[in-house]
Amino acid sequence: MIKSLQLKGNRRSKYYWIALSLLSVSFYGEAQMALTIEKALEIAEVNSPNLRKSRMNLERYQENLFAQKASLKSKFSLDLNPVDYTKNRRFDNRLSQWYTNESFSTDGQLRVDQPILFSDGVISLINKFGWQDNKSTVDGDKNQNQAFNNNLYLQIAQPLFTYNKRKMELKEIEFEYENAEISHALERLNTEKQITNQFYSVYMDQNNLLISREELKNAQQSYDIIKNKVDADLAARDELFQAELNLSTARSTVENRQVGLESSKDQLKQSLGISLDEDIITFAEIHIEAVEVNMNKAIEHGLESRLELRQREIDRDLLGFAMVRTKALNEFKGDVALSFGLLGDNQNLGNIYDNPTQNPRVVISFSIPIFDWGEKKARIRAQRTAQKISELDYQEKKVDITLNIRQVCRNLENLYTQIKIADQNVKNAQLTYDLNLERYRNGDLTGMEISQFQTQLSNKKITYSQSQINYKIELLNLKILSLFDFEHGTPITPLKYTDTASNKKRTEEFKSFK
Repeated sequence: MIKSLQLKGNRRSKYYWIALSLLSVSFYGEAQMALTIEKALEIAEVNSPNLRKSRMNLERYQENLFAQKASLKSKFSLDLNPVDYTKNRRFDNRLSQWYTNESFSTDGQLRVDQPILFSDGVISLINKFGWQDNKSTVDGDKNQNQAFNNNLYLQIAQPLFTYNKRKMELKEIEFEYENAEISHALERLNTEKQITNQFYSVYMDQNNLLISREELKNAQQSYDIIKNKVDADLAARDELFQAELNLSTARSTVENRQVGLESSKDQLKQSLGISLDEDIITFAEIHIEAVEVNMNKAIEHGLESRLELRQREIDRDLLGFAMVRTKALNEFKGDVALSFGLLGDNQNLGNIYDNPTQNPRVVISFSIPIFDWGEKKARIRAQRTAQKISELDYQEKKVDITLNIRQVCRNLENLYTQIKIADQNVKNAQLTYDLNLERYRNGDLTGMEISQFQTQLSNKKITYSQSQINYKIELLNLKILSLFDFEHGTPITPLKYTDTASNKKRTEEFKSFK
């Protein structure tokens, strides 16, 4: 448990803000995009390439789910055959003679198919209407028939003794869509972590550049002091050589850190999805408060809420679907087809049903496997092994979540201690440098010695800033790992449109397939 303490912000943070503003003007002389961490995250939410791809992937699965649900509604189709003309010479086996048949017809079929989700059957209403002119010539005798015909019937097709393919396909697509939702939510969390790390990397590089410029200023001041003394014959010329070396080193450090800053900016701009030609500057007022963290609560909430666990549950359910299909290989199954309707024909369209004919039809068929050389049993064993592997992955992920949260909680305690130590080190290094600078002015120190004190002060300032940033980033890691914001005492819901009850219902419905 971290004690509730607070590091009060001092005037140094204000000086940094002013110095950063001056840095942007003096270095560039042109407008820059000012970024805070909040603004950077807002830009990333819209422009980040990874988030955009994730959103498009989510939309793709959403459209697939919409299409699958639409396929369960009534389907209307119209087939037209405007012209069908044939003339053939044929042999009549019944009369043992040749005849010539010439036929011209036109017809169309209107069909309405309604899938039945709960039984995987299909009920269809079909109407086929046409007109034909049929001529036959047998031994010089000609016969001809011209008539309208209409066949209206209701048809039912129902599979037997097998799993519900249509219902399983719908559940699979629902699971895939949920998985895409989770992937998008995880990508948002990962983007937040990535942008935060890169933002503070740029911020640290800016601070380091400020510190190196301050070091350059001090080196220039030291050089001026020793040069005046050498010119007045109050100091040896080798001291001037050392001062020149210190000044050159300070300038080189400024240039190196400027290059590092530009590289960090480019990485941040790429992740934000903005133009690489856009110039940016980051602003952050780092105010650290020790956050009270309950490790057990963090672990419990993480195990209940982590989306990766739900993903593994989905994978486990999809493997269950695969097992159902595997068990259906070479299975005993049947089909029933029923149809009933009225068929009418007449030369006059209005009298087409004067003498209708009923046309019932019943078909029952079975598929009976006999021997498959052990194929089905081997595939079932392989699928069971895959399910065991999935279960092991699920349990191992729970252990990983627990270990990571425990490690982050321990790190937070240590990092807060490091912040307090680093703050005190900066104060001590500043006092030490100020005292020795006076000694240097009085000629009691060499240029190399004052350079060492300057380097020490710069390093302590960098360490202090980095320790603060490390603490904030580790707090973000804890929020992502546990999906609980301990700074504000609120749970995190990265998946805004996930209905937990609906997900549980899907899982329960899935069990009915087994």
